[in-house]
Amino acid sequence: MRICVIGTGYVGLVSGTCFADIGNEVICVDVDNKKINNLNSGVIPIYEPGLEEMVKRNLKQGRLKFSNNVSNAIRKSNLIFICVGTPIIKKTNAANLKYVFQVAKKIKSNLNNYKIIVTKSTVPVTTGDKIENILKKNKFKSKYDVVSNPEFLREGDAIRDFVVPDRVVVGTESKKALKIMRSLYLPIIKKNSRFFSTSRRGAELIKYASNAFLATKITFINEIANLCEKSNIDVKEVAIGMGLDERIGSRFLRAGPAYGGSCFPKDTRALVSTGRMFKTNLSVVKSVINSNDKRTNLLLNKISKIMNNKIKNKNITFLGVTFKPGTDDMRESSSLKMIPALTRKGANINYYEPTGKKKELKSKNINFFENIKDACKSADLIIIHTEWNEFKQLNFKKITKKRNFKVFDMRNLYSTSEMKKNKINYFSIGR
Repeated sequence: MRICVIGTGYVGLVSGTCFADIGNEVICVDVDNKKINNLNSGVIPIYEPGLEEMVKRNLKQGRLKFSNNVSNAIRKSNLIFICVGTPIIKKTNAANLKYVFQVAKKIKSNLNNYKIIVTKSTVPVTTGDKIENILKKNKFKSKYDVVSNPEFLREGDAIRDFVVPDRVVVGTESKKALKIMRSLYLPIIKKNSRFFSTSRRGAELIKYASNAFLATKITFINEIANLCEKSNIDVKEVAIGMGLDERIGSRFLRAGPAYGGSCFPKDTRALVSTGRMFKTNLSVVKSVINSNDKRTNLLLNKISKIMNNKIKNKNITFLGVTFKPGTDDMRESSSLKMIPALTRKGANINYYEPTGKKKELKSKNINFFENIKDACKSADLIIIHTEWNEFKQLNFKKITKKRNFKVFDMRNLYSTSEMKKNKINYFSIGR
């Protein structure tokens, strides 16, 4: 199939490349000329394991192309995937659909035969209806279908999630479009993934509801961790016991910092906004947002207690600053609130991050180091913020020169008994 992917951000680049890898002709388009030139040279703007190799392979084989000519790509394609950003409007917390509708207008101007227009961007209920209304104002009134096909890609595992997904959700009322979408995903469906068809509005809501539920699980176990700390219980054991119940499951039951990233914070807020639009009070989701917003301050207070309220002039090292391992994504990472708050109290911050130095952390008293040992050697406190694999077997006494250093393990990577045995001043979450 001939596919046009509009937007070469995380979703668009991964999806377009994977579609090409399963045998389709794909043109990924973007208005950012520099990005397009880099992509055509095999330079990838994001960190995602395996993606660079896949892009280069499909470029070489001619199945994947990058272009800034949006109109031409639309006219040449049978399927058009909208993969542009839907950021939050700060005043209302509603999803900003400006870029989606700009794309819809561009598609309207270039409809030359039957096409399927697919929203892969995370969009609120009724977005497909609004796209359809835009497209109705063209001279080819019956030659298109608007479909919702939400993505469920986890950063760091995106390629696997695309190729072997839990499910493929397609929302449409058109039998013709459904047949074509099923055919598109056939190589993936054959790998025992579930293909689930529903209404367009249903598919739109499934994405938001899924993210809100996962955010709820994270927030819930974080609150249970607070109780565990005060009642001398290990939250890891509680999570295991809960997860053995098939109705609950073990995933997303790991206590730690506030959830972050490009999806959960944005999508929970947008879902509440959608609720307001339909005059429905989503009180549970509101509570999740409120609890998560308070999480960072709670952990900052814990850091102060660990340091006996003596933060000024202390050397604090962060191991990992991204919101999760396997990605260079800093969006809504709790480190972006923690680190500035600690510098305001007079702390010197050092950090090591496997994906490199971060432009978001350019400030006085914030220093990036190329390796763990240099980042930790003068540390009074080592904070494990992101659970990268290389942080799981550290010899803390060898990487720091300070005698009375402390370790705050926000991801519970280490055994409390082993740390005690090794006489390390160790603190964790919910234990």
